[in-house]
Amino acid sequence: MKFNFQPISNVLGILLVLYGVCMLMTGVISLLYEASDAGAFFTSGGITIITGIILKLYKFSNEPDVNKKEGYLIVALGWLLMCFFGALPFYLSGFCPSFTDAVFETASGLTTTGASIFNDVEILPHGVLFWRSMTHFIGGLGIIVLTVALLPILGIGGIELFSAEASGPTADRLQPRIKETAKRLWYIYLFLTLLCTLFLLIAGMNLFDAICHAFSTLSTGGFSTKNASIAFYQSPGIEYIITLFMFLGGANFSVLYYFFKGNFYRVWYNDEFRYYLYFTIIVTLVLTVFIQLAKPGDLEESFRHALFQLITVITTTGFMSYDFTFWHPTITLLFFLLLFVGGCAGSTAGGIKFIRHTVFVKNTFLEFRRILHPRALIRLKINDAIVPPRILTHILVFLLVYLMVFVIGTVGLSFTGLDFETALGASASCLGNVGPAIGKLHPTANFSIVSNEGKWICSFLMVLGRLELFTILILFSRSFWRVN
Repeated sequence: MKFNFQPISNVLGILLVLYGVCMLMTGVISLLYEASDAGAFFTSGGITIITGIILKLYKFSNEPDVNKKEGYLIVALGWLLMCFFGALPFYLSGFCPSFTDAVFETASGLTTTGASIFNDVEILPHGVLFWRSMTHFIGGLGIIVLTVALLPILGIGGIELFSAEASGPTADRLQPRIKETAKRLWYIYLFLTLLCTLFLLIAGMNLFDAICHAFSTLSTGGFSTKNASIAFYQSPGIEYIITLFMFLGGANFSVLYYFFKGNFYRVWYNDEFRYYLYFTIIVTLVLTVFIQLAKPGDLEESFRHALFQLITVITTTGFMSYDFTFWHPTITLLFFLLLFVGGCAGSTAGGIKFIRHTVFVKNTFLEFRRILHPRALIRLKINDAIVPPRILTHILVFLLVYLMVFVIGTVGLSFTGLDFETALGASASCLGNVGPAIGKLHPTANFSIVSNEGKWICSFLMVLGRLELFTILILFSRSFWRVN
């Protein structure tokens, strides 16, 4: 299959134009607050927009269609370009000491990981703070999904792009047309972001902080405008609000769509969402008991911290209301294991995802029955539908590859000078797009201690995890580049 560079150039061009517009918007915010970084955003936005226009206008051919290989290539190149161009404001403003740090911060924002190299975010100007949260907002549901909604303007079909961007094990399309699906996902995303902003304003945040934290919450990102993250506010109301919207951000957006339509049957009888809810309730209660045993105190406070820290880790948000490594070594181990959980498929969360865990656990128990009844035809079902063998194989291979990448990432980070525990936590956290880890990268620390080589490894792991492995790893296969 021969590559057609015309649609690749077109889509990457419109991506960069949109991205540059976001930088200009951030520059306007910086001017409103009379910050010193406005020039960096206008310069970066201009460079990005001009590059996008060149890519959009340059004609490689007259073929407008996108095939599957080109879709994967567009997504991979799109994220790569966004990481590099998004680093320009950080670097040109002078607040990132090196371009490596700027790329790391941008990759962390776009992949909604929330790991940061800044030791003191409260000294940063409003433009840089807003851009950090804006990268979360852009990457949360995927700027490429937004572009898919605009692709008819370009005369290009978008199903291949959507498949590459939303590469989870299920493809629950809300409407027959992929463009309408992308629009509805963004309507829900925008509505919940506005609602979260309103609630945070009512709870006592100022407008700037409310917008930035709403961007970070619905995208399950975790960047905050305060060094102490959510713990700065010492407000149970703010913690409960952010907990609720983190939970919604970690839910499948197609389930939220049916909820807003009043189709509660489709919500409750979605296996993944039920297990997501049950897991949250049960583990929160277990954590509350552990916290009370480790640090006896107010029961409501223990419950609130347990709920908040659980949701922030399994939805891969990374906000902090308390450093869980201070409670007890057993709790630290439990939270390390939670780094591998992830949110729901079709959500803004990263990680392995609940649907894969659900399929794996169900299939394991069914395998026991198959061993006892070798002649019986025992099929795995999710949402009362039989899971095709191809999907089951895909999930099992994903879990194995995820584990292999985690191990390789740990070994690679160990070679950069990190101790084993820290390398272990950094690899799991970056691959799962969580943010806080264990060891020297505990929730109150940051990634400034990681070497430049380690930051590049972490950046690669973050993008790899955000695009669910195969979208990137397929580019390294010989068959992908083979011309049929």
